[in-house]
Amino acid sequence: MMTTAQRHDAPGLPDSHDSPDFPETPRHAEGEDISILPRIFEDDINIAILRRQLPKEVQAGVNAQLQANSALSLSWLGPPGDALRCELAQRLHAPDACGALIEDIVTLAEAMACLFDTEAVGLRLRRLASAMCPRFHCDHLPVRLVTTYHGPGCEWLPEWAVNRQGLGAPRPDKPEIAAAPSAIRRLGTGDLALLKGSGWIGNEEHGLVHRSPDLPASHERLLLTIDPA
Repeated sequence: MMTTAQRHDAPGLPDSHDSPDFPETPRHAEGEDISILPRIFEDDINIAILRRQLPKEVQAGVNAQLQANSALSLSWLGPPGDALRCELAQRLHAPDACGALIEDIVTLAEAMACLFDTEAVGLRLRRLASAMCPRFHCDHLPVRLVTTYHGPGCEWLPEWAVNRQGLGAPRPDKPEIAAAPSAIRRLGTGDLALLKGSGWIGNEEHGLVHRSPDLPASHERLLLTIDPA
């Protein structure tokens, strides 16, 4: 269910709008209408963000995953649709409470397959208790959909704030990647984002630079990523 509403911005971090202190370059697009996502095909866009608030029915399924005592790490490679729906129903905790969450995930997988004209998608749904990729980096793939169902969203840098000489394996002589801590942006919980990587033809030097957020002790994330296969 790809509904939209008000954005949840994390305290202490700027939102994704232009800042008077840091003029934005035209490398990102965001809005509250689904029509924002196809803007990822524009040459000067490396992240397209659809701001949304999770419906309470989806949130109920999310809560069921977080209340379970066992871990959740689900991977899927194949066509979206009924097969994926059945896999989710078998693998999610408390499936009777997860109908809306399952439909949301399937809808996103179908949208990715349609948008990028592919019959299969690679999907990962993970419950995380620590930062998966804590260092700023760019993915060496064409594009990825990212949404955080619970917890802080992915942090990313606008193009003007990136020192790409700092990317890669850390070394003492490497410069800081972020121009300033106040330049860091964060996706809101529930937001959908298409992240263009360096594997996108023509975007080799402009893959979106991003990282996983820090998680305080006893905090968790429920993270979904979808790649066109």
